[in-house]
Amino acid sequence: MLNHEVPLDRVFHALADPTRRTLVERLTRGPASVSELAKPLPMSLPAVVQHLQVLEAAGLVRSEKVGRVRTCRIEPSALRAAEGWIVAQRTTWESRLDRLGDFLDEGSAGSTSNSTTPAHTEGES
Repeated sequence: MLNHEVPLDRVFHALADPTRRTLVERLTRGPASVSELAKPLPMSLPAVVQHLQVLEAAGLVRSEKVGRVRTCRIEPSALRAAEGWIVAQRTTWESRLDRLGDFLDEGSAGSTSNSTTPAHTEGES
């Protein structure tokens, strides 16, 4: 598991930034050049390149340069790794919450049956 932690940390670090999430969302629709990715963003081309470098270091994006054009593509395997971790956490917590719900249901069922039984005092037979 230790081998998966560093790349997963990089994935979550990369996805923590809203600009990088925007770039990932755009790339899920298909490959795009760096200039196409930069066009709608309110930042310089070098700033976009820095964001893309973080995404590449995390394994979320792959790029290739042909001539003067650098084209970026999404790398689905890194997203699947993050998704797998999130699903495992959700499954664990759903199981815990289900057990808690069962425990609370048992407790409330027990308290209802006790409340319908009349209480006896010491002097009664």
